[in-house]
Amino acid sequence: MTKLVFMGTPAFSVPILEGLIEAGYEIQAVVTQPDRPVGRKKVITATPVKEAAVAHDLLVLQPEKISGSPEMAKIQELAPDMIVTAAFGQFLPEKLLQVPTHGAINVHASLLPKYRGGAPVHYAIIEGETEAGVTIMEMIKKMDAGGIFSQAKLPITKQDDVGTMFDKLSQLGKDLLLETLPKILSGELSAVPQNEAEVTFSPNISREEEAIDWQKTAVEIDNKVRGMRPWPIAFTTYEGARWKIWETEPLVEETTDEQPGTIIHKSKKELWIACGNHSVLAIKALQPAGKGKQDIQAFLNGVGQAVTRGQQVN
Repeated sequence: MTKLVFMGTPAFSVPILEGLIEAGYEIQAVVTQPDRPVGRKKVITATPVKEAAVAHDLLVLQPEKISGSPEMAKIQELAPDMIVTAAFGQFLPEKLLQVPTHGAINVHASLLPKYRGGAPVHYAIIEGETEAGVTIMEMIKKMDAGGIFSQAKLPITKQDDVGTMFDKLSQLGKDLLLETLPKILSGELSAVPQNEAEVTFSPNISREEEAIDWQKTAVEIDNKVRGMRPWPIAFTTYEGARWKIWETEPLVEETTDEQPGTIIHKSKKELWIACGNHSVLAIKALQPAGKGKQDIQAFLNGVGQAVTRGQQVN
């Protein structure tokens, strides 16, 4: 039986881990990030991968930093045939990559060489891509730069956001890994080097990048809203207060000569804002500062009653 060490952290990784278990691979250990405080009450919470591993009675290792840790020494002691990672969230030192007999592979949620880095799904949506995918790649010291074993792709619809795409890509990644892994282990499949001329990056989203730029077109802003939902959520400010913008709709048949960021229409059920290139965006759901998420009608009948045409958001 092939012995694996699995490394992953978020919900995206769970179906991939469970697929390996169901396929009969021996999971010697599951490595995931330490428990962290979550929510306003800062409740210490296990990662989704830890919860899945515990449910299957697997050994769980949670290094704050894998390099040089006791957990890394344990992996070396286990001497797995392969390490499989899926959104683990830490760099693996070269010394660890050399431990498994068949090396280490990663299930990466992009069509490499596009979108190397920690937020490939976010950027694919933000950049208006019409498709996304999963790559099974060999792990080397350089981030997401190893050779490609296999890829699979699927469309991004205008209804998709990060949450829906993570669900779809997780299942796609599981299926692709289970198809690819036996071929790697048998030597039937070799990695193909990435084309460095086509490399793009998707670093973790910074706080500054969450802000909406109203100079962008309505379609571009809608892409950004969907590309940051359900986390970290794009925002704008109105009279110094932050609005988190949850759902929008580009009004492709509407145009305006108003300055981007101007509220150009308000009714009991609608709020439209001018965007770049004379385009118009309807706000469908938002979260005012200190409040919960609201659909636009509830907002306009509540704290949004004071909002008037001609005011600015920025």
